[in-house]
Amino acid sequence: MKKKVAFICVHNSCRSQMAEGWAKKLGSDVLEVYSAGTENYHEVKPLAAMVMEEAGVDMSGHTPKLLADIPEEVDILITMGCNVVCPFLPNSHSEDWGLDDPSGGPVEDYIKTRDVIKEKVEDLIERVKNNEV
Repeated sequence: MKKKVAFICVHNSCRSQMAEGWAKKLGSDVLEVYSAGTENYHEVKPLAAMVMEEAGVDMSGHTPKLLADIPEEVDILITMGCNVVCPFLPNSHSEDWGLDDPSGGPVEDYIKTRDVIKEKVEDLIERVKNNEV
């Protein structure tokens, strides 16, 4: 049975969207993937979508979502490092990845964030497969 994972941040426009993209691409066999934010935002950050597309992850259908748009309870809750009180959903495992937000920075910051998120998602998938989370 797949584990429900939610990647949560404030706007759901960059880091949590990247995590959703990687998890769907790399872990669809073991994960049911969601991402959301606590505040409305009008679009996925164009540079976030661009660097993900360059890495082979299709972000064309991604739009920012709110917590109300995803299941009320998940198996795994991942927060991105919000620098505010991160939102909470009932879960059986949670982690904060403490990622810097590349928003407003150069494309290199987005690439670095994308690559760090990929490594973290790969590690999460491995831990799920080994029943460690």
